[in-house]
Amino acid sequence: MKQEQKSVIIDGIAQDLADYQHVYITDISGFTVETVSQLRRLCFRRDIKLKVVKNTLLKKAMEQSTIDYSEIFPVLKGETSIMLSNTGNAPAKLIKEFRAKNKKPLVKAAFIEGTAYLGDDQLETLCNIKSREELIGDIVGLLQSPAKNVISALQSGGATIAGVVKTLSER
Repeated sequence: MKQEQKSVIIDGIAQDLADYQHVYITDISGFTVETVSQLRRLCFRRDIKLKVVKNTLLKKAMEQSTIDYSEIFPVLKGETSIMLSNTGNAPAKLIKEFRAKNKKPLVKAAFIEGTAYLGDDQLETLCNIKSREELIGDIVGLLQSPAKNVISALQSGGATIAGVVKTLSER
């Protein structure tokens, strides 16, 4: 491969890293074409970009980025593919679901919200990470809870007071 071709590929990977907030580095070696196609279809349906990349080109693209990916560099060995997503836990959930029928993909590393997660043993942790939208929903629910309690207390108390006043007026 000529240097110009490598530069174009590195720039493309660097652009993907800039476009997506969350990066999963996985191992899908040993998959048949049919299995890779199934995985790609699942990724497409869930708005996850799957790319098979060369480790050296990925490393150079990561070095170009404004984000410090240096913690991930040691896992860039063997066959590597990247899953890119704007939802932090979507690739982890997809991997977990896909592994119900297959032994792979294995998670080599993930980079989510500025934090590196190394190793396949982090899959359960990655699945439990809440997305930005889920966190906003939780915060809104927590903020609404006290207001709902006050309103329901006032409404129930109002009915009680009205009942007492009515009973007193009847006497």
